Amino acid sequence: MNKLVKYTLSLVGLGLVGYNSVYVKKLDDVKAAGIAGNSKFDAGRYAQTFWTTKLVPTAPTAATDLALLLPLLKTDKEKAFTTYSQGLGIGNIRYFLVRGEGRVTGVGENDVMVSLPTGETVHLATEYIFGNAARDASGLIRITEFETTTDLNNVSEQLNDIIRKQVIPSLKTMAKPGNRLRFVGAMELNRAHTHLDSLTLIPLAVH
Repeated sequence: MNKLVKYTLSLVGLGLVGYNSVYVKKLDDVKAAGIAGNSKFDAGRYAQTFWTTKLVPTAPTAATDLALLLPLLKTDKEKAFTTYSQGLGIGNIRYFLVRGEGRVTGVGENDVMVSLPTGETVHLATEYIFGNAARDASGLIRITEFETTTDLNNVSEQLNDIIRKQVIPSLKTMAKPGNRLRFVGAMELNRAHTHLDSLTLIPLAVH
């Protein structure tokens, strides 16, 4: 009798272990988890949404007037960088979202030269549209939004491609010597080695 009881208890124990080791999930839940785990970040879609819903609507009013920024960079560089620059990293490379207006004084193979009322000349890039200025100058993107640096860098590439296709053609059409331009742009400067004699902007909007 004792053997029979022990045998029965052993079977019950094994049954409980097996029951607790197996669990059932809905097929739809499994499929959804699989899709989420295999989804790939769409940098093109992110960039287009950011451009359309955030950057373009806010840039004209959020941008710092170059008539204010350039004198401040000459007289109090640290204040200018602290107050008006953005950057995802902690290094010396910083980005400014700026606006200005002036007269076109020259059209080169790689840029359009615009003379500002303050006397400075800025270069609006038309050929070499690269880097992170368009992505970082507004300060609207956070690094915590991305799982990898590759995703983050791909957003820069996609934004630069949007500028090449949507902004540069309009700029080239309007950029005739003597014409007046109003523009919004993204500017990269090195905090440790700031050179203001040849300022190049990535154009974000031109009028």
